[in-house]
Amino acid sequence: MTHRSFFWFILPTLTAMLLFIALPIVSVFIQSLYVGHEQVLVVSKSCDPFGCEEVTSVDTEATEALREAEPLGKFNGIDTYINRSHLAFAEVSAAWRDTENLGEFFRQIYNLRFYKALAFTLAYTIVVTPFVLLLGLAVAVGVNNLPRIFKGPTIFVSLLPMIITPLVGSLILFWMVDADGVIGATLQRIFDDNALSLKASPTLTWIMLIVYGIWHLLPFSFIVFYAGLQTVPTEVMEAAMIDGASKWERMRHVVVPHLMPLVIFVTLILLMDNFRVFEPIVGFSAEAHARSLSWIIFNDLRESGSPLYGSAGATSMMTILGVAVLLTPVLIRTWRDFNRKAH
Repeated sequence: MTHRSFFWFILPTLTAMLLFIALPIVSVFIQSLYVGHEQVLVVSKSCDPFGCEEVTSVDTEATEALREAEPLGKFNGIDTYINRSHLAFAEVSAAWRDTENLGEFFRQIYNLRFYKALAFTLAYTIVVTPFVLLLGLAVAVGVNNLPRIFKGPTIFVSLLPMIITPLVGSLILFWMVDADGVIGATLQRIFDDNALSLKASPTLTWIMLIVYGIWHLLPFSFIVFYAGLQTVPTEVMEAAMIDGASKWERMRHVVVPHLMPLVIFVTLILLMDNFRVFEPIVGFSAEAHARSLSWIIFNDLRESGSPLYGSAGATSMMTILGVAVLLTPVLIRTWRDFNRKAH
């Protein structure tokens, strides 16, 4: 394919990426540099026979005029990124200066809104991603070895978590872990504790969300690996069997290397999806114990009376940066493998 043909071939895709990805990101970044205008207050005196007192009221007309003159708000630069609601440079510096050990330092940092959400987001991503990869491959291998008559029903059942809408799935599990639900009531009977609640403990809430994340994303990993297993060369597998390779050795030296491009693809998708975890937190009403970066964005945008567009924009940009950091090692490995094969 000539360069000219290739350019016209990818032009529609590039145009769509520019319109629906690049430009919105630029718009969000610009918005993150501004904060909403403060309301214009007017102080007046209210007098009665018993004396006078000052009364503060909002000048609605002046406030609206200010917002019309500067729709983006007041320019704030990077101050939104470093304030207490985000990176909290001043608070982090004070905690580092005043604390005597790392444990106390991290405890103080964890109480800050952004870092608390970042801790859960990273924990969710780091735990869910490898579990989904390994379990998805294991389920795919197991289904691939089933007799043909059982494969269809097993695949259908395995795909059910993906078919169910994430919010609906989290709500179903939320009702199941309730004190009156199947899981909640069973745990209370097992531990003989009527006060035991998965919703009341931060640790149990995190575990519940992580388990749900693995359950919901497992079908995606499974179906991709199952499709990849159908392309494993039978000649290579037969040669390995003739050479006396065990099932584990065939899996390690034949199947896994063959599926490595799919492993990288699934890893990229999972990292991006897990770092943006949101629906389970809303479905489980778990924001008291678990908040993600996406939940912070959602909360800023639904702030009663005056949505915090600048704050939401700053968190969005740092979320994009976090995804890029997580993807970088995988992309570097992919690039190195590509260059190695090219040479």
